[in-house]
Amino acid sequence: MEKKLSIKLVRSPLGRLPKQRATVKALGLRKMHSVVELPANDAVKGMVAKVAHLVQVEEI
Repeated sequence: MEKKLSIKLVRSPLGRLPKQRATVKALGLRKMHSVVELPANDAVKGMVAKVAHLVQVEEI
């Protein structure tokens, strides 16, 4: 079974750098406390690393 990441937006991207806001949006996170499940591949892990201070991640 393919591993997935559960990503939750816990801090607001308002006032952050435009690249960080775009990364949050590209991950599919729209509102505070929204959760998405994405595959645990290198691309997603790299995006999460760029906004690690804004999100909470769990491996499923």
